[in-house]
Amino acid sequence: MRRLDRFILKAFIGPFVAILAIVIFILVMQFLWLYIDELVGKGLEFKVILEFLMWGSCQVLPLAMPLATLLSSMMTLGQLGENFELTAIKASGISLTRVLAPLIVAAAVITIGAFYIGDRLVPYSINQIYTMRDDLGRTKSEIKIPVGTFYDGIEGYILRIDDRDKASGMMYGVMVYDHSDNKGNTSLTVADSAMMKMSKAKDYLTFQLYDGISYQENNTKRYRDTTLALQRLQFSRQEMVIPLENYAYQHSDSARYGEQVKSMSLKQLTAGHDSLSRLAMIGMEKHMKDLGSQSGLTYRHQLDTSWRSSGKLPLEYPLEHKFKSLRDEKRAWESAASSAGMMESSLRSYALESFEYTVMLRRTDVEMWKKYAQALACFILFFIGAPIGALIRKGGLGTPAIISVLFFVLYWVVDISGTKLARDGATSPWVGNFISAFVLAPIGAFLSWTAIRETNLFNTDGFKSGWRKVKSKIMSFFRKTRIVYMGTPEFSVGPLDALVKGGYKVVGVVTAVDKPSGRGLKVAESAVKKYAVAHDIPVLQPEKLKDPAFLEALAAWKADLFVVVGFRMLPEVVWTMPKMGTFNLHAALLPQYRGAAPINWAVINGENITGVTTFMIDRQIDTGGIILRQDCRIEPTDTAGDVHDRLMALGAELVIDTVEGLIQGNVETRVQRSFIQGSELLKPAPKLTRELQHIDWRDSSKQIYNLIRGLSPFPCAFTELVKDGEATALKIFFGEIREDLHAAPGTVLSDGKTYLAIATLDGAIALTDIQLAGKKRMDVKSFLLGFRDPTAYTASEGTSREEILKARPVEL
Repeated sequence: MRRLDRFILKAFIGPFVAILAIVIFILVMQFLWLYIDELVGKGLEFKVILEFLMWGSCQVLPLAMPLATLLSSMMTLGQLGENFELTAIKASGISLTRVLAPLIVAAAVITIGAFYIGDRLVPYSINQIYTMRDDLGRTKSEIKIPVGTFYDGIEGYILRIDDRDKASGMMYGVMVYDHSDNKGNTSLTVADSAMMKMSKAKDYLTFQLYDGISYQENNTKRYRDTTLALQRLQFSRQEMVIPLENYAYQHSDSARYGEQVKSMSLKQLTAGHDSLSRLAMIGMEKHMKDLGSQSGLTYRHQLDTSWRSSGKLPLEYPLEHKFKSLRDEKRAWESAASSAGMMESSLRSYALESFEYTVMLRRTDVEMWKKYAQALACFILFFIGAPIGALIRKGGLGTPAIISVLFFVLYWVVDISGTKLARDGATSPWVGNFISAFVLAPIGAFLSWTAIRETNLFNTDGFKSGWRKVKSKIMSFFRKTRIVYMGTPEFSVGPLDALVKGGYKVVGVVTAVDKPSGRGLKVAESAVKKYAVAHDIPVLQPEKLKDPAFLEALAAWKADLFVVVGFRMLPEVVWTMPKMGTFNLHAALLPQYRGAAPINWAVINGENITGVTTFMIDRQIDTGGIILRQDCRIEPTDTAGDVHDRLMALGAELVIDTVEGLIQGNVETRVQRSFIQGSELLKPAPKLTRELQHIDWRDSSKQIYNLIRGLSPFPCAFTELVKDGEATALKIFFGEIREDLHAAPGTVLSDGKTYLAIATLDGAIALTDIQLAGKKRMDVKSFLLGFRDPTAYTASEGTSREEILKARPVEL
């Protein structure tokens, strides 16, 4: 076997086994639902239920195997096409026919296996299921004595209790009527309390009665003695044993339904068919003989086809001259009618008997041909599933799976209809069973021929996408989509600029209000407002998003779509306003890093990959359905500022793609949970706090290095250099890990000229870009020129990140 064959078979076997297991599970659940009433309430052991389900699984295999073959072949070729492996194989000169060769052999093996399963395993499982159902039908339900009601569920006894302690099982106010001798209410036991216990084998029931009275009445009457004797016995404790029958499930030693046509193998069906045919022939000969020997049939030689009559003239009317009197004529007519009635009765009897044989023979033939037809379905459906996967080139549970299931539904409906027609005698048994093959075989041949010729039969995505583009272009001549953009920081400028330059109609911008900042408390405008003003775009700056005046002005823009990038959480009255909805650009690969600072936290946590995501806004923060995502690599030396700039460019492209997709209607949202793999935990991105910025030198060098990168250039990590009780803040914009330097965490290490490092838990961080409080930002060499005796300082300890996150939990 070549390596290619092994590769293709390995790609096929896994999905086949998985899909077969899933289909069997679904069908067994339906099977269990049908027979659930026969299983519950009888105290069955778990192994009995498992055995019942096991035989049920065997019974549904003939239906599950064709579907598993269809879907697994579709997924195998679809995955090869989707991953461009099929293209690479064809590029190397290997045809699709050669690729299908090992799968055809696998389909043939599955077909043979399906035949033997249908011939051997399925009949045996049906036999076992019928036997178990019969045994379960004889098993009585569990004993559950209700409170305040006379219970006659135990044969020969009637019980009543007033109350029951659910915790201990103790019953109170107990009355037991013994009717086992069929003499009426002659034996009664009344007890204050009692405990009931059933034997392990469920063959007897033990009552422990406490503080009661037993009444026994002797109502045997004798001659001249009609008195009744009453025996009254008081007790403090008494044990009563009640025998039980059929309360424990008992499996029959042998199956009793082996003569049912569905529980027969092909060999047994053939033998049964021969026996039935022989009995039918014997019955016909007997009836012919009886019919010929009837006294009412005067001319018996008429039944002999070789007899030739010389011919007689028909009777002439009137017949008065043939009979001596009317009485003779009447008698003759009555005799003829009686003979005709006898013959009719004989023929009806034969018709009923022959109908019985005909029905049994027909059912036998149907079951015989069905074993071949169900096995052949696996082979035919393979030639439908494999071409569909090769043509559509998608191996998931989307469009290819839907198309494949539709073909299976077609097979199932045609097969059921054909089988019913065959059982009713409307068509021959083999035609009724193979009619589904007659319908699907040409379809499979056509699809296989199309796939081999590489005809693009199912590629409707390009057509739909092209139509949407043409439609959107046509509609744009009459009315462009009106967009309102909401954003504040520098990160929001890139997507807004892309929308404006892309020719989209941005009718307005919503941004934060102007606020005083800096030492001079000058009023500063947001970066988005500056861009909007420069491009003559109307601007709204609400203090409160629920302000009626703001809502009225926003509605007056008559926007079709809201685009949000770096803005506040919107109230529902705002994000539900446009008819096309409101989507947000988030600077992370959602659902990870929901929150206010996703870029910073991705770097702080040492991620290698981050990205941007567009999603529809809903009532929660960053939880809406995801539209598009684009990833971005984080280099080991990148700061949050570096990642910010790259994500701003990527975000601008993604916003354009999302807007275009929404306008054309060719994007779909996916729930965020679908992007979580296995037991992956969600990582938060809460607001950056002063406590987080303060470096804890007791942490590892790697963690501190990532913290410095994640907070640079803003808001920037810092430490406090302490000398003689006085602390001076030092901002750290960048640093390097030094594994050759070691000291107690927080110790300042320096040669006074070329490096300045602070010791960590497992090494040190060499500071390269820093800023002392009240001074300018500078490199470390320039800093050391004016900073004397740095080793006399120590770095203060900050709060550990775990304690900070624990004190400020984030809801995901």
